[in-house]
Amino acid sequence: MLAAFPVRGFSQEEHAEGAKKEPDVKEIIFEHIGDSHRITILGDLSIPLPVILFTDKGLEIFSSAKVKESEEGAHEVYQGTHYAYALEKDKIKVVDAAGKVDEETTKKVWDFSITKNVASMWMGMLILIVVFGSMSAAYKKREGKAPKGMQSFLEPLVLFVRDDVAIPNIGVKHTKYMPLLLTIFFFILINNLLGLIPIFPGAFNLTGNIAVTLTLSVIVLLVTNFSGNKYYWKHIFLPDIPFWLYPIMIPVELIGIISKPFALMIRLFANITAGHIIVLSLISLIYIFKTMWMATVSVPFVVFMDCIELLVAFLQAFIFTMLAALFIGMAVDDHSHAAH
Repeated sequence: MLAAFPVRGFSQEEHAEGAKKEPDVKEIIFEHIGDSHRITILGDLSIPLPVILFTDKGLEIFSSAKVKESEEGAHEVYQGTHYAYALEKDKIKVVDAAGKVDEETTKKVWDFSITKNVASMWMGMLILIVVFGSMSAAYKKREGKAPKGMQSFLEPLVLFVRDDVAIPNIGVKHTKYMPLLLTIFFFILINNLLGLIPIFPGAFNLTGNIAVTLTLSVIVLLVTNFSGNKYYWKHIFLPDIPFWLYPIMIPVELIGIISKPFALMIRLFANITAGHIIVLSLISLIYIFKTMWMATVSVPFVVFMDCIELLVAFLQAFIFTMLAALFIGMAVDDHSHAAH
């Protein structure tokens, strides 16, 4: 498992003066959980990704291999059509003729590059399309027959989302929201599992990226509020309480509209990111104490944490989907409010 982590970062390299450079554990951990313009395969071997920039002078497309950044922080400058570019802490920056970063011009550049997180998201989507496409074809071919192969593994999960998540929380209207709930559940699950694979095509931290969890939460926010019936909105703007409490309760209810998906976002982001940081920190102990004997302690703990993370991968997909179903159910429910 140690071979899965960047050799460049953990190695102690000989410098020109003969001094050995100490590994920067903090930098290595944040490099792993952050986004990047390349996908690490093993050690220093990596796949460069395309850089796509919209500048005030036009479009720029080039490979991130042209703007490598050395460990000493030195830039490899790429002269584009409109500006010169360099990579600084995995961010594309515009540089001047002397190679110095031009922050003012950089602010005018919109970066739409295919980064590591985008590539991992596409990979997860491709896996889902292939798996469920083949399942759909199998159901059509084996109509009325018992599930077989991948069907036997995934059908119980689909039924679990329907019977234990959608129906109890949404009720009779659950059918309309099943595609959304199944997409959320399997999207989070497959990307959580990809993040547990220590080498390519895994080792990503997609569901530990705040932009991804924010997007999923905004989708839940929009679906919840666009599905809200008159009882849902009456509960927010005309609750059954004394009139003089309205100035207090209405702002509280409006904050609740935002805080519920906000909790979804933070919960998934924090749990997945924390798991990656703990595993990497345990491995880093070997390099901090500079002895392989530490592996006898850290590796068993890493294996234990990976087992926990496997459980967390399923648990977080379930919790996000269940809370999404709960919020939607509160917005579309009418008989319970009518009864009161």
